[in-house]
Amino acid sequence: MTMSATDAPRTLRVAEAIALRRAMLVEPHIAPLAAYVEGLRAKHPDWEFQDFDPLDGGVEADLLFLLEKPGPMTSTTGKRKGSGFISRNNDDPTAQATFEFMIEAGIARKRTVLWNVIPGWNATIKTTNLEVRRGIEELKNLLMLLPKVRTVVLVGREAQRALPLLAAMNLRVFTSAHPGGQVYRFNPEQWKAIPEQWRVAGLA
Repeated sequence: MTMSATDAPRTLRVAEAIALRRAMLVEPHIAPLAAYVEGLRAKHPDWEFQDFDPLDGGVEADLLFLLEKPGPMTSTTGKRKGSGFISRNNDDPTAQATFEFMIEAGIARKRTVLWNVIPGWNATIKTTNLEVRRGIEELKNLLMLLPKVRTVVLVGREAQRALPLLAAMNLRVFTSAHPGGQVYRFNPEQWKAIPEQWRVAGLA
């Protein structure tokens, strides 16, 4: 049975909202992805892997938005305890921008699934070439669970390194800047262009 959850920016700052989202991980559209994440945890116990958000489309999604790396507010082990989800409802500015940009782009939430080219958190926002290469290789396993995905949006420079793999798989690939604060500060025009880029991807 589908439960109802408040869908607004930063709602996952509340423990009750997180608990409800966690209870939804058994729903048919998200359960295969929850099992996939459990597999990542078993293979890489020194990393923290967050769950897919069950308010998104899960295995029914036709649009994959691939960002760079989970941020600290996805983590349940940091100084500020995060949600444990890759979610536009997380309590941070990047998640809020993602939420608002999706609305501006006119993309229905159930069409989408959000993930990162580096799928785990290791207590730092820094990335390495090895992490990105391994993440791109792992992406093949994820895509096997997303049979309806025909379009991938690569969000940020690190994610865009997956373009050759995705193009070879005959997927439609679009790119945008990352909706984080660094881009807003140093490349505001790129940041402002994101909703339109996502809108075009959603129409492909």
